[in-house]
Amino acid sequence: MKLLVVDDDADMLAVVGFALRQAGFPIVSAISYGTAVSTFRGEQPDLAILDINLPGGSGFDLCGLMRKESTLPIMMLTARGEEADLVRALELGADDYLTKPFSPRTLVARVKALLRRSGHDSGTQTRVGELALDSDQLMLRIGEREIRITPLESRLLQLLLANAGQVVHTDRLLVHVWGHRGGGDRQLLKQLMHRLRQKIGDDPEQPRWLSTVPSVGYMLRSPT
Repeated sequence: MKLLVVDDDADMLAVVGFALRQAGFPIVSAISYGTAVSTFRGEQPDLAILDINLPGGSGFDLCGLMRKESTLPIMMLTARGEEADLVRALELGADDYLTKPFSPRTLVARVKALLRRSGHDSGTQTRVGELALDSDQLMLRIGEREIRITPLESRLLQLLLANAGQVVHTDRLLVHVWGHRGGGDRQLLKQLMHRLRQKIGDDPEQPRWLSTVPSVGYMLRSPT
């Protein structure tokens, strides 16, 4: 499960991203029409939240493009509440419309409802091979084993599972795990990874699941 949030307001992007990450959803983001298109096509998110006013194009343009290429649920998130905007967004294929300011709880509830209606798993379980993460219960299952994990370990695993088989850069992990840039550092991330490896019994010298890519980041190995 992966959500795309597009907004040119850095503060709003941080607020929305933090609320959704706290609810257990891995997030990718973009601040312009162009970066949103490339992120959408590269990351293939399960749901998109789009602002209307964007550099290089509009959220309406983006909604129309996404709807032509995907059936993912789309929510328009904007300070503009005019009926004409709502009608246009729905005609272009948006599934929901939320006007700023909003309650983070309302946003999360509406996102879960959209995922439910679209047939996506609205819970926070993520599975790759024999690894299954339940971020609500803070439980990692490996086959028949159940391993209790911490909220920080859960957020680390969320992003690695969402990008299985790909290297996730250290900076991206720091932002996702600690909620904002500067909230953690590389040594803390290294210690967090060390504790997680100990819990699941993964040898860093011959990793089965969690690989370190020196000077770059970490990767969850795809099942073979």
